[in-house]
Amino acid sequence: MENRSKTANTIKIENCISIEEHVNELSTLLIQVVEDGASIGFLPPLNRSDANQYWENVLNPGVILFLAKMNNEIAGTVQLHLCQKQNGGHRAEIAKLMTHPNYRRKGIGRLLMEKAQETAIKMGRTLLVLDTREGDPSNLLYSSLGFIQGGRIPNYARSENGQLDATIIYYKNIM
Repeated sequence: MENRSKTANTIKIENCISIEEHVNELSTLLIQVVEDGASIGFLPPLNRSDANQYWENVLNPGVILFLAKMNNEIAGTVQLHLCQKQNGGHRAEIAKLMTHPNYRRKGIGRLLMEKAQETAIKMGRTLLVLDTREGDPSNLLYSSLGFIQGGRIPNYARSENGQLDATIIYYKNIM
């Protein structure tokens, strides 16, 4: 426990307001996590131009991007999507939690999730939702953070090998 708190002190979580200065590093992160098997909407091999295009278009109204930095490098990201519908002003979605393979098991994912939740609360949101591939390690993280499994959708996303995997829908009341 003592080692984790020392490590956590070196992790800085910040809100990314301008993407331009980070596109190359974010694209490298995206390519790395996709190559490592993450199910975040992309399949390997992911080319740099597709990764760059994704990041250049990620900051839309209602999207907040958080960066985790360690040793002055981007070690992870998460997005908070604030629902823009009239009937959804109370909810937000967690999207694309990524931790660079070189920085895993250091509490980065947890810190990013906590920052996203804290921001959602400050913005008056009372419900968080997310989905993740069944069986991925992230399921354990979400459960440990108090997210409740709301359902399972079979054959939701295609994996690199062509297999169709289920996704698990999670939710958490935060107020």
